[in-house]
Amino acid sequence: MNYWYKALKKDVVTTSTIESGSPEDVVFFLKKNGYIPIEVKKVDSILPQIEALFNKITFTDVVDFTRQLAIMLNAGLTLIDCFNILEKQTKKPGLLALIQDLNKQVMSGNTFSSALQKYPNYFPGLYVSLVKSGEASGKLSEILLKLAENLEKQREFQAKIKSALAYPVIVVIGMLGVMFVMITFVVPKLLGLYKDFNVELPATTKILITVSDFSAKFWPLIILGVFLGITGFQRYLKTKSGKLIFDSFLLKMPAFGNLVQISSLVDSTRTLAILIGAGVSILDGLSIIIETTGNSVYRNSFKNIYSQVEKGFSLGTSLGNENIYPPILVQMTTVGEQTGKLDDTLLRISHYFEMESEIAVKSLTTLIEPAILVVLGVGVGFLVISVITPIYNLTSAFK
Repeated sequence: MNYWYKALKKDVVTTSTIESGSPEDVVFFLKKNGYIPIEVKKVDSILPQIEALFNKITFTDVVDFTRQLAIMLNAGLTLIDCFNILEKQTKKPGLLALIQDLNKQVMSGNTFSSALQKYPNYFPGLYVSLVKSGEASGKLSEILLKLAENLEKQREFQAKIKSALAYPVIVVIGMLGVMFVMITFVVPKLLGLYKDFNVELPATTKILITVSDFSAKFWPLIILGVFLGITGFQRYLKTKSGKLIFDSFLLKMPAFGNLVQISSLVDSTRTLAILIGAGVSILDGLSIIIETTGNSVYRNSFKNIYSQVEKGFSLGTSLGNENIYPPILVQMTTVGEQTGKLDDTLLRISHYFEMESEIAVKSLTTLIEPAILVVLGVGVGFLVISVITPIYNLTSAFK
């Protein structure tokens, strides 16, 4: 929840926004940093919300926080000392308030894992379970190092996919925007010249005139319809049935479906490997994967696997009973269980899937770029033919 505050420090009045659990936490944060609170209220206006958006804690902030904390703990510092150092280094108000609250809870006698449970949006079940395992085994610094490595790999993998898809997405959006402007505002003025001449127009020109007339008259409704359509689609995706149908459709798409499948396998195998290596049971690890898996098809599959493992089946057998996992994953998991090195085996197979994902990303971009050029060429060709062809008909009529 975001709060706006006004505070005094060294005769200077400061106003800003901060993310916190309650107004009392905001007051505690201000006083601890040498401010005298004047006013604290919940964010209501648009400008503070925009400011709070820029101060929002991101996934990168969590990754950096984990890495710094792991390095300091590994160097022999206490958890309280780590928090005190991070408080001095942190400039973002939202992240600083989070560190202040974690420090406050740990100093009051709570465990680090219980303090993290207060912020599930930033620290999911995987994070909390690993920290709890590290506290129980006395290897918190080692666990946090592994967790930091996992988060950094996730960030790197997400960055690769975003960078690969950024160009096609920008080109498609730009192409649709230019076509909308051309058809709505430019083409009607050009085609309006042909209406004054008694000449037979080609079918493509008639189609373009019909579309452009409709767009010119109802373009506000078109924009509103697109906005409502996107909003309705987003709400539909939030339902279980809608998310399942959409995720199933993504997996069946040519080229892109393979990337979605590999991406899900990279995250799930790496996560399960880290959990098992940290001493978490397979059932608890599967329950965490069910919570963290984004694709509904795989989430339902892991629920089935959880039920089978709970009944006494091995993990490899349970994976083999599902039809969506590649044979190499089933075979390697079975070998890992038989040799007693399941965590190491899953980590290796995760690395294999990660390399496969890089190949899938390159293949996808290789297919998308020429497809965009073809669609763009067809669209431009249609516009050119529709606008220029009547000119030849007019010159023929004058002759």
